[in-house]
Amino acid sequence: MADPMRIRAQLSGDKTTVRILMQHEMESGQRKNPSGGLIPAWYIEEVTVTLNGQPVLTAEWGPGMSKNPYLQFELMGASAGDIIRVSWKDSHGDSRSDESAVA
Repeated sequence: MADPMRIRAQLSGDKTTVRILMQHEMESGQRKNPSGGLIPAWYIEEVTVTLNGQPVLTAEWGPGMSKNPYLQFELMGASAGDIIRVSWKDSHGDSRSDESAVA
């Protein structure tokens, strides 16, 4: 399983800035290994973010994303102590979920 995500949710006035660093190799399927064979594609396909169990963001990604992708967005309506949960699923069927409280 991949390393934990780093999730920061910072409240400022009525906006919350959410920053997420996901640990994933994100192979596109285009690179070659030292012997010249293609490295199989392996990348995050879907990212879902919830606030206290309610969906606030869903993203569908492809092989063009960088290794260890970073995602940042703002949302309204969060309060200090609310729980941000981030889940992803990759092209091999692996998944990861982590959460953090809004500060």
